[in-house]
Amino acid sequence: MARINTNVSSVIAQANLNRSSSELNLRLQRLSTGMRINRGADDPAGMIISERITTDIAGIEQGIKNGERASSVIATTEAGLAEVSELLNSIKALMVEAANTGGNSADERAANQLQIDSAIQSITRISNTASFGGLKMLNGNLDFVTSGVASSAITKAQIFSAQFVQGQAAQVDVDVVASAQTGGLFLNGNNPGTIHDGRLMSATTLRISGSRGVQELTFAASTTYLQIATAINSRTSLTGVTAELVAGGASSGMVFKSEGYGGDEFVSVERVGGPPESEDPFVLYKVANDGAWPDTSTAFNWASRISSGDLVVAKRDEGRDVQALINGNLATGEGLTVSVNSTSLGLELDLDETFAISPGSSSTSFDITGGGSLFQLGPQINALQQVSIGVPSMAAENLGGTLSSGSMFFISSLMKGQPNSIASNVDSGDFSTASDILDAAIDEVSNLRGRLGAFERNVLDTNRRSLQASFENLTASQSRLRDADFAFETSKLTRAQILQQSGTTVLGLANQASQSVLQLLG
Repeated sequence: MARINTNVSSVIAQANLNRSSSELNLRLQRLSTGMRINRGADDPAGMIISERITTDIAGIEQGIKNGERASSVIATTEAGLAEVSELLNSIKALMVEAANTGGNSADERAANQLQIDSAIQSITRISNTASFGGLKMLNGNLDFVTSGVASSAITKAQIFSAQFVQGQAAQVDVDVVASAQTGGLFLNGNNPGTIHDGRLMSATTLRISGSRGVQELTFAASTTYLQIATAINSRTSLTGVTAELVAGGASSGMVFKSEGYGGDEFVSVERVGGPPESEDPFVLYKVANDGAWPDTSTAFNWASRISSGDLVVAKRDEGRDVQALINGNLATGEGLTVSVNSTSLGLELDLDETFAISPGSSSTSFDITGGGSLFQLGPQINALQQVSIGVPSMAAENLGGTLSSGSMFFISSLMKGQPNSIASNVDSGDFSTASDILDAAIDEVSNLRGRLGAFERNVLDTNRRSLQASFENLTASQSRLRDADFAFETSKLTRAQILQQSGTTVLGLANQASQSVLQLLG
């Protein structure tokens, strides 16, 4: 070819040299950054997927850090609760020591009361000072906030966890479907040969058994039901059994009841040293089919109930736990207490006695408006990846709530000189109520520690392991998409270098080829 205006061979050589240079630059960029995808043009689809994975990894990394932070918060909270538990145990020991009045002087008991007062004050101080990074842990700041709790239906509400969808308050509906019951036995006012017009016809020994213990009481002939009931009630703290006359006078009869409600409560009454059971006219009755115990404060035809089979012969009767629906779910009942634990709601409610024994009454509702300690444990900000847990105040004024004589008492009531002090400090010599309050407080702290431990072990630890596995897998996937394969890239680099060198040589040869036409002019 003898044309000189257009050197086609040079153009071809230049194009190939440009491609070789671009290839060489690409390999150098990948080897210098260590990444296969440095911009969208490298792999558009791969870039999209890789960026999404990068976002997921960032969220998971922070979720892991959040879980570790939550574990630190829980550990700090439990450390404070451990100190509270130690103080409660020391108070228990001091109470037990003070109860040994035969071996301790009044001065020693007074000294014990001083220690108890100091320990109670320390519990409140720990509640007010335990903190993590400026966040108060045990003063109630992390407790849930409720609104509209009707005291006529719910005496105490403890919220353990709750989910708030789009920041809205969580409504709680409580509907009693089966009443709580005490154990109950009915003794007629007239039993031939043993009782007439509410009086014993002969000396009688009764063995009274309940959830607290057993006592045997001996009554002389002509002892009235009122005297029997008074004697039994004076020992309720030892037996857990109460007695009361039914409406209509002594001749109508008397009822023995367990002190508390629930399946763990019972009442048993037996005559000791009487004739064989088949010949014993001293007969007691209970409600058939575990039905609700009739109201003893109004006139009632007991004889008709006995003849109709509503009351059946028995020497022992157990109570029954309340059953209630909470937001449509059947809650677990224990005495007057109901509890539910689901992914969206966890709580425990102490129901008012009147409300708990009235399944036909209207339901009650209240709102959980906020509060609690919310932990973001997943990479996405939504309710399914968030967990909340409530930590109530551990102050002495809120700890160990126990219902006694129709009023609620707390650990603070064990201090001497308090306005709400009850007859249960060491000076009074009556330790039964104090023991109940202490046991309730110890159980409350232990249960909270257990819930926090279960939350850390079964939620935080498992969540962290799950996120770690996801982090590893996503990182591996991202590596396959974005990271450069050095073995592959170096081989491509070598090829590009050779092509560039050969292209440069060929381009020089192509440029020299046009000069051959000068020989035609020669």
